[in-house]
Amino acid sequence: MQDTLTNAVATKPVPTVNLAPPVPFVPHALRALRALVVRELLKFSMQYGRLISALVRPVLWLAVFAAGFRNVFGVSIVPPYDTYISYDVYIAPGLIGMVLLFNGMQSSLAMVYDREMGLMRLLLTAPLPRPWLLFSKLTATAVLSLAQALAFIAIAWLLGTELPVGGISALYALVAMVGGALMLGALGLLLSVHIKQLENFAGTMNFVIFPMYFMSTALYPLWKLQESGAQWVYYLATVNPFTYAVEWIRFAFYGKDPGWAPVIVLGCTAVCFLLACWGYDPQRGFGALTKRGGP
Repeated sequence: MQDTLTNAVATKPVPTVNLAPPVPFVPHALRALRALVVRELLKFSMQYGRLISALVRPVLWLAVFAAGFRNVFGVSIVPPYDTYISYDVYIAPGLIGMVLLFNGMQSSLAMVYDREMGLMRLLLTAPLPRPWLLFSKLTATAVLSLAQALAFIAIAWLLGTELPVGGISALYALVAMVGGALMLGALGLLLSVHIKQLENFAGTMNFVIFPMYFMSTALYPLWKLQESGAQWVYYLATVNPFTYAVEWIRFAFYGKDPGWAPVIVLGCTAVCFLLACWGYDPQRGFGALTKRGGP
């Protein structure tokens, strides 16, 4: 009996203890952030048509529409301007906002496509907090938006549109463009929760992109709307977050105080991002992922 117990103890497997140190969270999270940003940049670098289509639209507005009304729709001396300006100078910040807006919505389409193809499941099951993964995706979108906006500014300068891109105001404008890119990218994340199929994307975008752009100060100042009697457009423009993104960029170029615009833009960024994180949580969210191939 004693020999049997001895043999049983001897043959019982000894549990192994994993002595490998845990992977530090911060370096692991930063590697994931870098990987997602680099992935988006590499994917974008191989899609030449995407870059051309992103720049053709605002360049046409600047080279054709604004040039035709250069001296007709001049803007009076109102903040942030210290003198009369031509119309192309006025709408340049709005066209920068157009670049950021369309790329933010393009990122929403990319998220829907990744979900349809099953890639979103692999991304969101990574051993990292889901909000951090979505923040990494948002950062990649903002980097792409900023690169396209800078490319447009260079083309606008070549076309003769003089923007104050020197000195400390250039840094202010860069910060404002980053804020606008983050807000519109977060809005794209939120929309990707609700868009369940690629076929529905075009219709949804028509109810987002065009109202946000045309009911803002991208093409005309607010006082012009009041002066023309379009009160309902004026009120919609005052509650449009895109208006404040454009005004932040506009005032930043001239080194002037943008007022509440940064607070409103960053606040809308936080709200959209938090709602997107909630929507991408299969336990509490809107359920879009569980219906269409997501986790």
